[in-house]
Amino acid sequence: MAQKVTFWFDTTCPFCWVTSRWIKEVEQVRDIEIQWVPMSLAVLNEGRDLPEDYKERMKAAWGPARVFAAVATDHADKLGDLYTAMGTRIHNDGRGPIEGSFNDVIAEALEEVGLDAALGEVADTTEWDDALRAFHQTAMDEVGNDVGTPVVKLGDTAFFGPVLTRIPRGEEAGEIFDASFKLASYPHFFEIKRSRTENPQFD
Repeated sequence: MAQKVTFWFDTTCPFCWVTSRWIKEVEQVRDIEIQWVPMSLAVLNEGRDLPEDYKERMKAAWGPARVFAAVATDHADKLGDLYTAMGTRIHNDGRGPIEGSFNDVIAEALEEVGLDAALGEVADTTEWDDALRAFHQTAMDEVGNDVGTPVVKLGDTAFFGPVLTRIPRGEEAGEIFDASFKLASYPHFFEIKRSRTENPQFD
């Protein structure tokens, strides 16, 4: 029987991207069933006292998250593919926002996965904000508010993280997953943390 993984993501987060690529590696070597769910760093950081450069990043992050809320609602089967298409452009290809927007990346990714280009128009509206907040809240309900992305649920237990800076490949990815799933199965385990010494790498 497939082990269930629920993965809440914000496509603009590089740490989330590394963890998601690990889970995609795990998919090749373990019997898992992944459910992708959007969350939003922009929602998470609303009202917080942030550095100006990070505030600008959060403004740009709204667009992709809104698109993912719409896709998760009406085209959930395309969600993982769209995340891969958009995340590859943002992280592997280094495509940051242009004039505060990821609209070019959104349009290209929608076309790649065969979704209507009109979905990209919601990036600049508040039409899907309530749905996005609802998706985001499902992650917060699992782990509390003092977290970031990703939130990953392994079986019946969710955590913030794991936070990785490199992508485990092949059987190593599977072994790390096995260990993570084992920790998640112990009801009294809550967290492991240490200071990061490097930035995320995507190769």
